Amino acid sequence: MTDELAVLGIECFGHHGVFDSERRDGQTFVVDLVLGVDTSPAAASDDLRDTVDYGSLVTSVKAAVENDPVDLIETLAQRIASVCLTDGRVEWARVSVHKPDAPIDATFADVTLTITREQEGTRD
Repeated sequence: MTDELAVLGIECFGHHGVFDSERRDGQTFVVDLVLGVDTSPAAASDDLRDTVDYGSLVTSVKAAVENDPVDLIETLAQRIASVCLTDGRVEWARVSVHKPDAPIDATFADVTLTITREQEGTRD
């Protein structure tokens, strides 16, 4: 059984999107992470080195969002998942990218894409 580590509501500012105004002006993106991690080694040792350092992870995720603009949130979500999976202790990553200021000509609360990715070779 895998434990779940969640970091929710990571606010980032990026220049992603297909429209010139999105690339030029940028907008807020909000990222939610849920990671499958075995936390028993850290629970036994009480040592940060035995678990995923979510503070460092959030710094890396923010950098992934705030640099190198892409057109689609699908591409951005995949990039974030890849960042999460660089730590081999992360068995899987569920990434939600919220784009609350998406250029839609209607009243709406949010646009969200959620993906789940696993470490290579973990699928049966």
